[in-house]
Amino acid sequence: MDTAAYMAEVGQQARRAAAEVARSTTATRNRALLATAEALEAARDEMARANGIDLERGIDNGLEPAMLDRLELTPARIDSMIEGLRQVASLPDPIGEITGMTYRPSGIQVGRMRVPLGVIGIIYESRPNVTVEAASLCLKSGNATILRGGSEAIESNRAIAACLGRGLTEAGLPEAAVQVIRTTDRAAVGELITMPQYVDVIVPRGGKGLIERISRDARVPVIKHLDGVCHVYVDSHADPEKALNIAINSKTQRYGTCNTMETLLVDEEVAADLLPLLAEAFQRKSVELRGCSRTRAILPATVEATEADWYAEYLAPILAVRVVDGVAGAIAHINQYSSRHTDCIVTENYTRARRFLTEVDSSSVMVNASTRFADGFEYGLGAEIGISTDKIHARGPVGLEGLTSQKYVVFGDGQVRS
Repeated sequence: MDTAAYMAEVGQQARRAAAEVARSTTATRNRALLATAEALEAARDEMARANGIDLERGIDNGLEPAMLDRLELTPARIDSMIEGLRQVASLPDPIGEITGMTYRPSGIQVGRMRVPLGVIGIIYESRPNVTVEAASLCLKSGNATILRGGSEAIESNRAIAACLGRGLTEAGLPEAAVQVIRTTDRAAVGELITMPQYVDVIVPRGGKGLIERISRDARVPVIKHLDGVCHVYVDSHADPEKALNIAINSKTQRYGTCNTMETLLVDEEVAADLLPLLAEAFQRKSVELRGCSRTRAILPATVEATEADWYAEYLAPILAVRVVDGVAGAIAHINQYSSRHTDCIVTENYTRARRFLTEVDSSSVMVNASTRFADGFEYGLGAEIGISTDKIHARGPVGLEGLTSQKYVVFGDGQVRS
């Protein structure tokens, strides 16, 4: 296959399809989403077989446990994919919404209309469920999308792509509105991120190396999601039971996700009481603790943490632990080492909670809730195309609104400028 020619053809088809999707009705797009949900339900066995091939190949190739976890399509994850499609279909359509209409002294009315971005290229590793999440959000928001999944998930993605094609066809929309790249040639990524004539924005989802490469080489705007170095800070005014439950859930509910806690911070005033309880709970989950000197004074069996541990996104049963000097110490640590993804304070002190919300510079900041809630589905977005750690255009879980832009619209009645 001539990869450059193939990607140019994909881009041309996506650009044509984007125009059709943008002018389609909400009902048509919703029908495509619901028909895809029905197709996924009917194709469970096919997806399981395809995913089994990918998993077997991944094991043979020495894929890391975190990547295998992301790759697996369990029945529950298929259920979630189907539910996500239905939830996105039920969401209000942002396209065409006009806001901020005001009269100007000239008599004209000026407002802003929400419009699709156009063609969205999405590059991701492992997780085949991203194929459905990304396609559903792009379609609902009136965009066409080009999906380039990792080679480790090629069979799973092809099975899902067939269901997406059936859903689009049933709704009368072009199959090219959602294209899953058929080749595993890495050159396809290089072509995709350098086609501004066809692609309007790139959304990379994957490891730090992938995102840094795309950010460096892309000639198309990029919505970035870097590391998920997430923190939970247990304040001296925390409810101990809440602190224990939140910390354990934030770390162990799933290890291989970007919203999993990687560093636990504990106020020095309660460290001696709470750290043994936390350590015991983490030990039952077989989580390795790496602590600062003050942590190790309380928990001598803890591995000594290095400077690199405070920056680490482990995606594994390993947790960095640090004793800090109150909320000010926690905020200082987070703003130095955090990846600006998701950070949480556990406290019953309203003033400290407000300070934490104000001063921690992350895309999601939480009070008394597990970091695992930093997710488009949990936020009511239906699904997410990624979690942006950027500050421009979109930040945090990127749902429908993050996949749109606005243009000014003007209504007049014959006015001319003097």
